Formats: sequence, C-alpha cells, structure tokens
Amino acid sequence: MNRTQIVQDFEWLHAHPELSYEEFETTRYIRAALTEAGVEILPYPLETGLVAQVRGPQPGPVVALRADIDALPVQEACELPYQSLTPGKMHACGHDMHTAVLLHTARLLNARKGQLRGTVRLIFQPAEESGVGARKILETPALEGVQAIFALHTSPLFPVGTYGIRPGAVTASVDKFSITIRGTGAHAAYPEKSVDPVVTGAALVSALQTVVSRNVAPEHAALVSITHFEAGKTWNVIPETAFLEGTIRTLDKADRELIPRRMRQLAESVCAGFGAQAQFDCDFCSPATDNDPAWCEVAAQVGRAQGLNVVTDPTSMLGEDFALYQETVPGVYIHAGIGLTAPNHNPSFCVDEACLAPAAEYSAALAAAALDKLAQA
Repeated sequence: MNRTQIVQDFEWLHAHPELSYEEFETTRYIRAALTEAGVEILPYPLETGLVAQVRGPQPGPVVALRADIDALPVQEACELPYQSLTPGKMHACGHDMHTAVLLHTARLLNARKGQLRGTVRLIFQPAEESGVGARKILETPALEGVQAIFALHTSPLFPVGTYGIRPGAVTASVDKFSITIRGTGAHAAYPEKSVDPVVTGAALVSALQTVVSRNVAPEHAALVSITHFEAGKTWNVIPETAFLEGTIRTLDKADRELIPRRMRQLAESVCAGFGAQAQFDCDFCSPATDNDPAWCEVAAQVGRAQGLNVVTDPTSMLGEDFALYQETVPGVYIHAGIGLTAPNHNPSFCVDEACLAPAAEYSAALAAAALDKLAQA
C-alpha cells in the first residue's frame, strides 16, 4: 500500500479547512477516497460527515473508530507548502490529522478484511468544535450493534510515537451558562433612582468565584469562567439590564450537577439583595469523557506491541463531544503525540507528518484487536 497516500490526504485536508456544519468539500473528499478504496459507505442522511464500514468474511462483533473533520476560525501562522488556502480558517486542532489517519485506516482494514472477526465502523464526524456535533451521528444508526468505540486526538504535549491513555475522565464536561440581570435604568446623575445591573453584576462575578473554591472538594478539578459581561450602550445612562455568560467545566458527575445549582442560587440571591432580578440558564453540552478501564488496557497493549511509547494521559479541562458516544458505548479517547508544537487552537499549531502512518497502523491494529477480544468473549 502506498504510504504517501496518507500524507496527500493530510495536506489536502489541511489546505482546505471548513468550519462546523460547513464541511461539504471535506465530506466529498472523504467519500471519493473511500469509494476509490472500495470501502462500503453507509446511506445515512448526513449533510456533512459520513459513516463507512469494513466487514470481515463472517458476521461478528462491531467496533467503531471516530474522527472529527471540522476546522476552526483561526488565521494560520504556519508557513507550510500546504498551508490553509482559506483566510481566517485553519485546522488548528488536528482534525485534518484525525481524518487522514481514519481514511488510511479504512484502506488498511479493507486490505486485511479477510482477517477481521467482525465489522469496523468508521465515523467521520462533523462539527466537533460546536461541542455537540456527535449528536448528528447519534441521530443515525451509526452505533447500532457497536460494542466498543475508539478515537485518536492530536497532542502537542507528546513527541511523535508517544500515546497517552488514561482510564476514567480525560477531558471535562462542557456546559454553557448565561445570566440576565434586570434592574431599573436611570440617568447616571441620579443613581438613587436606579437598580444598577452593572454594580449588581460586578458583585455577582465576585460571588460566583466562590462556587468552586467553597463548594467543590479541593481534590476535584472544576472551573467557572465568566467570559462575557455586557451592559449599557452609552456613558451617561445606567442601563436596565446586564448580561453575563461563560462556561462550567468539571470531571466529576456530581460536581456537574452541583455547580449550576449553586450558581443559580447565588445569582438569584445576590441580585435580590440589590433589588434586581436574575434569569439563570444553563446549556449542558457534553459530559466528561469516561474511558473504559478494560478497553484502556487493550489500547495500551496494542500500542506497546506497535512499538509506541504508552504513557498515562494527563487530565484536561478542555472538552470533547466524543464523551456523548461513551454514554452509549464503552470506549477510549486516546492522545497521539504529533511533536512538541504550539497548543491546539493556536495559529502556530503544526502536526509533524511523521505521526501519520504509525497512527493509522495503530488504529487498524486496535480495531482488529478489539474484534478479537469480543469474538473470544
């Protein structure tokens, strides 16, 4: 098999980034590559992204591999011969690597399908950067019959050849909150005639910082970040309303339930103390990843057999909607070293192409090993 195919795939994908729910050309490229390789594409009604599969000679268990395909609204700073051709858009999180690796994994599995003891489903997922793109896949029968699922993700913390695997939570839950404060507007020269939502909001920002420090166990990782505070339109008017929003991140399920409940209580009580009203809303996007310990051991064993350096993955407060699949199917989210480079989502993020072919070989071997384990059960 031509090992340069994976490099060609990667460079094309990197040069043609598309944002969440806009991955039409990317999907066409994936479809054409799979069709050329003779890989079965499943007829699911997806606008972007697709699901394919490679079946062994006999019916058997089903496992899944997932890659996300969308890019970010980031202006690339890397000077590469294949750098982004679209101003303001870039594969700054390595989804081009994920997609190229899964495409080549499909070729490898298809060439070896006579040895497979079941079926490998290949999920090319749109809109991971939206936080909930996995839901588009879950609306299809993609996980029907699947008994284990795996995903690779780039890690700029590891050199090429090092893979991070950790049982339990690796990435955090991702939830979005918003608070609207309703007060009474007035001329800035007559503050006594107002219920000032700006002063109220400032007090609330400080109060919300105590939610983690005084409600969450010190050994638990959690955060509340207020990232947007907006009020008023001019310099001499006390406005009627203020708006705050931000994110909650947790690794523990109980903390995920506790924090927004305490935030709502604080918002309502602090605002009431100033004579204002609070409307608190929370959008629960995706849970924390939850790597299955038994499948982690399989993934680690395969990695070591492939000559990879397998280490314990550090936890992160970043989010990953792969966790939505893990609510249905046990699986493992694995970090693959791409070389020590700028962080994900940074304009200078850059994948070392030396990681590509070994990652595809590892993915193919992992899928085959998972089928063997299930077939023997």
